[in-house]
Amino acid sequence: MTRPLPVIVVRNVSKKFRLFASPKERFLEALHPFRKQYHREFWALRDISFEVQRGEVVGILGRNGSGKSTLLQVICAVMQATNGEVLVDGRVSALLELGAGFNPEFTGRDNVILNGQIMGYPRSEMLRRLPEIEAFADIGGFFDQPVKTYSSGMFVRVAFAAAIHVDPDILVVDEALAVGDVKFQRKCLLQIEKIRANGAAILFVSHSLETVTSLCSRAIILENGELIVDGDPKLVAEKYLSLLFSEAKTEVPEEQTQEETLPVPVNQQTMPLHETGDPFIPNSSFWRNAQISQRFGFNQHEIRTMNGGATIVDYAVMGDGRTDLSSILSGAVLTIFMKVQFIEDVTQPMVGFELKTDKGVTITGSNTYLSRMLLRPAKNGDTRVYRIEFTVSLNEGNYFIDLGITKYDGTPGGYILDVRRSLIHLIVTRMSEGKFNGIVDIGFRYAESDH
Repeated sequence: MTRPLPVIVVRNVSKKFRLFASPKERFLEALHPFRKQYHREFWALRDISFEVQRGEVVGILGRNGSGKSTLLQVICAVMQATNGEVLVDGRVSALLELGAGFNPEFTGRDNVILNGQIMGYPRSEMLRRLPEIEAFADIGGFFDQPVKTYSSGMFVRVAFAAAIHVDPDILVVDEALAVGDVKFQRKCLLQIEKIRANGAAILFVSHSLETVTSLCSRAIILENGELIVDGDPKLVAEKYLSLLFSEAKTEVPEEQTQEETLPVPVNQQTMPLHETGDPFIPNSSFWRNAQISQRFGFNQHEIRTMNGGATIVDYAVMGDGRTDLSSILSGAVLTIFMKVQFIEDVTQPMVGFELKTDKGVTITGSNTYLSRMLLRPAKNGDTRVYRIEFTVSLNEGNYFIDLGITKYDGTPGGYILDVRRSLIHLIVTRMSEGKFNGIVDIGFRYAESDH
């Protein structure tokens, strides 16, 4: 079977900018008789290659300055690549940075008509589509006011409404939806899904990992202008988290290490999760019997972030009267034991977990800081077992569990020592009675009365 031709081909694309320390140096370089260089070269993109098929939604992740916006502008022909080529097959509708393509002196209505004419639609066709665009933007009388009077949220409403109502073959969105309110964002995401279902390709830049994992069929990461990961959105999102937090803090400031203490509410006792003699903690023979990679439910595709200080060496999952399980009934109590080895003194360790769907969407998560639990200090060479327990109020399906050990540094998340994302694959099976729709059973109740 012949593979369909891609609608976007990015082949070995690089983009170089010339940076000057001041406007004076730009002027001197332009007039210098011997072409002396006053600028320095900055490569915003380096040898980027990928393809996008019709009907794909590709999310683009990357830290500020990684080249995301530059890449989209090259694809949309707003700027020219220094090297390489971009091939685009179809009508492109782009929502780039605020203000792009709109005349601030024109009204929203006039800008929408002008945008449509640039896309190849006659004025009569845009006038026919205007009522639907105006209704989607939903900014009332401001639609007939100059765009320069708009708030950023109002501008996004009009720009997005204009972009999606021109039947694009390719829709490009660059973080603009982050400006709108939650209700409008939801409406936009539903519209994006509708456009995708009609066969359009979508490039979507967002800092919301849950939006990327739930909306996109594929995701890429840009770092320092290079494409470093391209694949499944869930795995890419976790790699992005690992990239962010592995370098987020190189050390804890000395004053925090020496003076900051984890605030504990009045009458809250300091209590470790590991209590000596607890009959529910697996005994020493259990930990010796297998390596972590041999545990039921172990996910070999986990994403791990390690900054030193401690390491998660093993885990155990208990529930339904069983130990080392990978599946559990909905409504049962699940207990997770996390075995940690410390390789430095940690005055205030913190333990956390996160429960996610198989698409990477976070259902819930917490840690001992948020739960107001103060753990015992640990010394270099100590081994501790920590217990996390919760009721599995989930519908049947596949879920993943992150485990983490951090140390308190004045922030709720702490400084990462070792975080293992999607470490445990948990299969939830549903009981025959008590069925519900959705993901989580929130314990709803019904009542009836005569009056």
